[in-house]
Amino acid sequence: MKKNKPSSAIALALLGATLVGLAATVLLLWAPEARAAASTGAPGVLDASWVFIGAALATGMSSVGAGLAVAKVGTAAVGALAEKPELFGRLLIFIGLAEGIAIYGLIVSILMLNRLGA
Repeated sequence: MKKNKPSSAIALALLGATLVGLAATVLLLWAPEARAAASTGAPGVLDASWVFIGAALATGMSSVGAGLAVAKVGTAAVGALAEKPELFGRLLIFIGLAEGIAIYGLIVSILMLNRLGA
């Protein structure tokens, strides 16, 4: 049997991105400035490091999800477009819906960062 190389490459890339994200989170939380801000913060005040981590996760994970969705939908769309060119408009809508996932994550991160500044 032939080994499925693209799915193993995607899994390896996702694992690498997850490990880099975890390492960056650990380094950010262990920074002296973050510990000093957390120890002197008043109750009800958001710690900036957690907001930045949340905004980064919202943008990054939604972008990864949108990339995987566009990869699957785009492949199927190109195959369908080769057989029936009159489906272009409908297929473009499906690809746009898959890309919308990344926009939603970006909006969430912008709202989180605006809350920090207020």
